[in-house]
Amino acid sequence: MRSLQNILVTGGAGFIGGNFIRFLLEKAAGFSGRIVNLDALTYAGNRKSLEDLEARGGRYFFEYGDISDRPTVEAIFEKYRIDTVVHFAAESHVDRSILGPEAFVKTNVMGTFTLLDAARNYWGESDGTLRQDVLFHHISTDEVYGSLGETGAFTEATAYDPRSPYSASKAASDHLVMAYHHTYGLPVTLSNCSNNYGPYQFPEKLIPLSILNMLEGKPLPVYGDGRNIRDWLYVEDHIRAVWTILQKGRTGEKYHIGGENEWENIQLLRVLIDITAKKGGLDPEKLRGSITYVTDRPGHDRRYAMDCSKIKEELGWKQELGFEEGLEKTVDWYLANPGWIAGIRTGEYRKWIEKNYEKRI
Repeated sequence: MRSLQNILVTGGAGFIGGNFIRFLLEKAAGFSGRIVNLDALTYAGNRKSLEDLEARGGRYFFEYGDISDRPTVEAIFEKYRIDTVVHFAAESHVDRSILGPEAFVKTNVMGTFTLLDAARNYWGESDGTLRQDVLFHHISTDEVYGSLGETGAFTEATAYDPRSPYSASKAASDHLVMAYHHTYGLPVTLSNCSNNYGPYQFPEKLIPLSILNMLEGKPLPVYGDGRNIRDWLYVEDHIRAVWTILQKGRTGEKYHIGGENEWENIQLLRVLIDITAKKGGLDPEKLRGSITYVTDRPGHDRRYAMDCSKIKEELGWKQELGFEEGLEKTVDWYLANPGWIAGIRTGEYRKWIEKNYEKRI
C-alpha cells in the first residue's frame, strides 16, 4: 500500500498544481496527510492563489526553490519525510519554447532528472533496493505524440513524435521517468493529459487569454485559419484522475487523461464569446468582430485527441463536467476575481506579452 502521507507537489503555485493542492485539502476523501509545494515562482507561478491555505497552517507548506537545485530538493525530502512526488512543475508554453528553448530543457529535462535521482537516493534501503510504499507520479502532455490526422486518437502505446522544443523536452522527461522505473525499480506512474482549462489558469493559453481580452476590449488572436483541433479537459476532472492514479494506478504504467471533447479553436472561441458576453454584459457581435487571425506558429500540430479507455476501465475514472458548463464556471471565476487578474497582468508577464505576443496582432 502506498503511504500518500507526505506529498511533494512541484509547481504547486501554477494552474493545475494549485488546483490539485486545493482539491487534496478540501475534497479528497480519506487524505489526512501533509502537502509540500515546491515552486520557483517564475512568471506563471502565483503564491497568492493558495494564500488562504497557507493562512490555515498545519498541513500545507510552501518551499521556494528550483526543481533543478539538488541541495534544495534533497533538503525537502529529508525535512518533510516525502513519500510521494506529484510532479507538475514545467515550462509549458509552446510559443515561449520556440523563442527560448533553453529554459525548457533546464526545467523539464534536468529538473525532472534531479527530482528522480533525489527520490531514488532518499527512498533507497540499506540492502540496495528501493521502498515500494512510495510513488513518483509524473504529469505529461498529449503533445509528446505529435499531430493526428482527421481520425483516430492517441493511446498509451502511440509512438512519441514531438514537434516543438516544449513537447520534445516533455518527451525526454517521460522517458527519464520510465527509465528510472525499469533501471532502478523506482515506483512511478505517468499521465498524459489534454488541454486543461478552469480557474487560476495563466492567461497565455487560449481560454483565459480570450476571456481577459474580451473584458479589456482587446483583439482576440487566433492562429492560422483557426481550425486546429484540441481535446479540452476541465481542470478538476484532471486532478480527480491524478488522485485516482495515486491511489489505484499500477506501478510502472501510464494513463491518458482527456476530455474526449474535441473543438476547433475558432468554434471554441465563438462559444466562449457568447458565454462571456452574456455573463459580462458585453456585445457579442462586437466581440466576434475583434477576432484577429495571426501568423501560425512554426510546426503547429493540427489535431490532438486522447483515448481514455484505459483509465476508465482499470481505475473507474470518468469526466464529470460538460464542456459548456465548465466554460461557464471558468468565466464566472474570472469575473469574480479581478484582484487575481490584476496581479498577474503586470510585472514579468506583462513585459513578455508586450515584447513577444501583442506585436503580432
